[in-house]
Amino acid sequence: MLNPVLLILHQEHSSPGRVGQVLSKLGYPLDVRRPRFGDPLPQTMDGHAGAVIFGGPQSANDEEDFVKREIDWVGVPLRDNKPYLGICLGAQMMARHLGAKISPHPEGHAEVGYYPIRPTEAGRRLCADWPDRVYQWHREGFGLPHGAELLAEGDAFSVQAFRAGSGYALQFHPEVTHAMMYRWLVRGAHRMELPGTKQRHEHVSDRFVYDYAARHWLAAFIDHWIGRNAAPSVPAS
Repeated sequence: MLNPVLLILHQEHSSPGRVGQVLSKLGYPLDVRRPRFGDPLPQTMDGHAGAVIFGGPQSANDEEDFVKREIDWVGVPLRDNKPYLGICLGAQMMARHLGAKISPHPEGHAEVGYYPIRPTEAGRRLCADWPDRVYQWHREGFGLPHGAELLAEGDAFSVQAFRAGSGYALQFHPEVTHAMMYRWLVRGAHRMELPGTKQRHEHVSDRFVYDYAARHWLAAFIDHWIGRNAAPSVPAS
């Protein structure tokens, strides 16, 4: 039996979404923990195949104990050379653990909705076909940590994906399902008042255009990340 993948969430009713779905289809049990509500984190990765830290309304600059604890804990999978994936807040945590700064856009812009990304050559070697646009929900970004490999770039926030050792960081949200998007649009409606964000109707219409490519990219990426394929390709339509 495969070891479980550790999934770290930050709100009481958060879901691992499509990341959890893909891992389950591959046969990995899901060990869901919420350190914010007191769940412990393992001291080694001996019992886990990998770990994912998801997003949340927090910032990696916050002073809450659980935020600091998770930032420090990112070093465990990196030390043990086990697959680590940080998504949005989890990416910020990895970047900060590696010494990069987390900061808002200098002009106050946010990315909420679908925005273009451009894979680098290293990114294309990882996955041949990236989506043209990805779903975003953030108002802070991060620099590229020293020694990390840039995988994808953006416009307002230049670092969209990077790799360092066994760890990967994604600024965007490939895990978001249709239902999750609608929950976020309701609960986070105030975010669409920030400069540069997309409005509700754009989220809905853009999803019909860009979600198919993002969904298939995620399946190929997870297959590589967990170690099943060294150079995956996106499944044929």
